[in-house]
Amino acid sequence: MFFPPTLGAEFVGTFILIFFATTAPIVNQKYGGVISPFRNAAYAGLAVTTIILSTGHILGAHLNLSLTIAFTAFCHFPWLQVPAYVTVQVLGSIRAGFALKGVFHPFLSGGVTVPDVAISTAQALFTEFIITFNFLFVVTVVATDTRVVGELAGIAVGAAVTLNIVVAGPTTGGSMNPVRTLGQAVAAGNYRQLWIYVVAPTLGAVCGAGMYKLVKLRDVNDETPRPQRSFRR
Repeated sequence: MFFPPTLGAEFVGTFILIFFATTAPIVNQKYGGVISPFRNAAYAGLAVTTIILSTGHILGAHLNLSLTIAFTAFCHFPWLQVPAYVTVQVLGSIRAGFALKGVFHPFLSGGVTVPDVAISTAQALFTEFIITFNFLFVVTVVATDTRVVGELAGIAVGAAVTLNIVVAGPTTGGSMNPVRTLGQAVAAGNYRQLWIYVVAPTLGAVCGAGMYKLVKLRDVNDETPRPQRSFRR
């Protein structure tokens, strides 16, 4: 499959992210909880940090459908590129899902993020909303404000992902990303309450990005928008 360099990097980055972020819950299910909740969260955070630092200079490293929509809504990304980015993100996620299915046969649940039976639909929706809000607030800071130290962007975003999964992992899986759930759902054939993982992260992302736009301070005599960094997730 051929993509232009930026889309190719987005595809590969999404594949790597989904593969490694999903491995821990699959291993836990197959081998009886050998990975602690914090280690599970740390794996996802390290995957994000690694991809940002290695591919961010090529394309910005979105790897997240809700991030792409939020950045586009606030003019940090052109609308014309959205269909291509969303397409490669979905394809990368699905490919990762089937790769995991081959590696960890039998697949069982396949690491699909679904709400825990102990919480309501409303609780799951709000949980995914608030963690994605937090995630996009952090990403928008490091991606659009040049006063933030660029070398620490990957670490800041990875830390936000780790924190969010520590908090939400036991109840919703801590998706924050529609394609994080979609690829595994397709591979496992499990679409239970998939809509939550599309609606909540998208709304949370738009609100998180919008909140930083409201609260950020401009430099004195600077009325022009800040250029977007090239390493956003």
